[in-house]
Amino acid sequence: MRQITLLFLAALSLTAQTPDKFNHAKWTASTEAASVAPGSTVLIKLTAEVDPEWHIYSLTTPPGPIPTTIKLESPAVAKVTYFQRPPVKKFDPNFNADTETYEGTATFLAQVQLKPDAPAGPLQLTFVPRYQTCSGTSCIPPRTREVPVTLNVAAGVTVASTTLPADYQEAKPAAPTKAAGNTAAAPDQQDLPGFLLLAFGFGLAAIFTPCVFPMIPITMSFFVGQKGGVGQAVTFCLGIIVLFTGLGLLTTVLLGPAGVAVLGSNPWVNGFIAGIFFVFGLSLLGAFEITIPSFLLTKLNDASGKGGFAGTLLMGLTFALASFACVGPFMGTLLAASVTGGKLRPVLGMVVFATGLSLPFFFLALFPKYLKQMPRSGEWLSRVKMVMGFFVLAAMFKYLYSLDAVLQTGFLTRERFLAAWVVIFATAGFYLLGLIRLPGISRDEEVGVSRLLIGLLFVTFGLSLLPGMFGGRLGEIEAYIPPPVAGTSGTSSSELTWIENDLNGAFAKAKAEGKLILVNFTGYACTNCHWMKANMFTRPEIKGIMQNMILVDLYTDGTDPASIANQKLEESQFQTVAIPFYVLYDGDKNVIATFPSLTRKPEEFIAFLNTKKAAPVAAAASALEGAPFKTLAGAPLDPASWKGKITVLNYWATWCIPCRKEIPEFNKLHREMAAKGVNVVGISMDEDGAEPVNLYLKTNPMEYTVGLGTGAPAQLPVTVILDKSGAQIQRFEGFAKPEDIRAAVEKALQSN
Repeated sequence: MRQITLLFLAALSLTAQTPDKFNHAKWTASTEAASVAPGSTVLIKLTAEVDPEWHIYSLTTPPGPIPTTIKLESPAVAKVTYFQRPPVKKFDPNFNADTETYEGTATFLAQVQLKPDAPAGPLQLTFVPRYQTCSGTSCIPPRTREVPVTLNVAAGVTVASTTLPADYQEAKPAAPTKAAGNTAAAPDQQDLPGFLLLAFGFGLAAIFTPCVFPMIPITMSFFVGQKGGVGQAVTFCLGIIVLFTGLGLLTTVLLGPAGVAVLGSNPWVNGFIAGIFFVFGLSLLGAFEITIPSFLLTKLNDASGKGGFAGTLLMGLTFALASFACVGPFMGTLLAASVTGGKLRPVLGMVVFATGLSLPFFFLALFPKYLKQMPRSGEWLSRVKMVMGFFVLAAMFKYLYSLDAVLQTGFLTRERFLAAWVVIFATAGFYLLGLIRLPGISRDEEVGVSRLLIGLLFVTFGLSLLPGMFGGRLGEIEAYIPPPVAGTSGTSSSELTWIENDLNGAFAKAKAEGKLILVNFTGYACTNCHWMKANMFTRPEIKGIMQNMILVDLYTDGTDPASIANQKLEESQFQTVAIPFYVLYDGDKNVIATFPSLTRKPEEFIAFLNTKKAAPVAAAASALEGAPFKTLAGAPLDPASWKGKITVLNYWATWCIPCRKEIPEFNKLHREMAAKGVNVVGISMDEDGAEPVNLYLKTNPMEYTVGLGTGAPAQLPVTVILDKSGAQIQRFEGFAKPEDIRAAVEKALQSN
């Protein structure tokens, strides 16, 4: 047992990574009141200095982004009320909703009322803000900080009036609203009973995932012939609860919440699970009995002589490891949602989650006890144990395939995998039919009707896998087995064509063909990913839509550099490493829609695939053909006047932080190169028209032509370089380095 635990911890350490998150807001707390009296009220200023290019959300921003929250827990405080200045309210295309933000410096006031019995002397109050910072192109997941401030409590002290500044208003959190692309309120916005109820529901739901549900017959077989009854059942369930809670919290400490999902794809973990299954399989088949050293039996009060409670705990460990790949998203969601609920909330959430997951297995663990008390309990129990041994060996190949796929050795091919399954299940059937002599069936015993039917069922199932060896589809089973290789026997030319680990090549192809791109963040060892490809993507109504798209597989669970880069891309751009995860792009690299996880509802995935593309920024090619540009005064802005010059056309908005950073360089470019025939034009895409632009220009002058565009851009900024005829010669997505824009302009001048 000790060696197994050390092996697991060693495998876990191989996956540990130091979190690489950046803090873009520095918090401080201060007060003008040097001393306060018990029962008095004092104002404390909380200031967040936000880095340039980033913004922080208000206490009242509608859910979509994560609103800032501030908590204070102190036995000396009776009440605390928070106030804030009016935030900037703008439509944020990243969330497809109105948001309230602060840039630069965000200052909040906490009106703290002390209790009348607050003890005299120094009193340290620790505020805990939780906040999310975003730039124009990316967001950092919510962070928490402890911000201390010290008060001197003294009786009889007179404190000046705590009059609030006129521009501050009480910050009452906004009610959750459902915006496009948003889900229901996060669990951390609910009270503790609601959070725990959700955790319990997650545990029950996790039972029906592909990694957990197959464990039911394996668990039943393990308890056949075991002693202990209720004690065994309780031990098994406690093992699951303790292991899931401990492993979940340990994994989160080392990897962060997203690491739980990553662990399930780790090749060493899958190899360890396969080894455990191999040992259990041989034991069930009668090769040996799993026993434990005598000193452990003594510590367990001689609970069992042949496996006993230690074997039960080992089974719980195997169950926990085997389930990580599918329950990781549930656990990661709960752990991420509990970060602001105090130190006890994550523990309570994981205990309740594991309880919900283990509850059905409690009754399954009791089942052998009642099974033995039934009449005619004899050799057929041994037969059940033998058959389940075959099941366990078959399950072992699933994890061996995950190991093989992640390491990309190519040894355990689809044909070899299915050949092994055909032999295993057919052998189990032949055993039940009495054709193979193993314990549990007497030589002269007649084959009963029930055993005959079950034996024929096993043989039939084994033989039904044969078409899969030649490229045939096997339905639900596809989630657990290697997929057919494109171009091999049995695959047709009508199969969907996927580009593997080449997103830039896909963008180029989509641009050339005028198609959308479906990016599939997937995994070699991802069961749900395989199920979607085999059973959802092959549906005629979905396949018909996808055939008109550029399809890209980005694998994230391999050990190769491409997998590492793909995982970083998914995490940085979408703040998740869960797979499967689907993204719909246009040819200009704009994100149209995302779809997380597996679904068994075709209409949901069809709705995702048919997501309407947001109205794009006016194409540069049409800019010289009467695009609907206007001046800030509302008059038409005629692009025809740009002909004969090299034009730097910049699409921007006042709420776009990267856009603002580019403006000084465009001013400089205009001053230095206007005389050389370079025309700089800034087209504002602000939804509110000229009003916010004019307000912005009062303090941030733009020395070149500024106009208004139409449409809802998917991302900003976008800068297009046009030659003297108005043709696009280069395009920059997102913030562009000044030297890159100047190099493009110089090249255009030389070629014209």
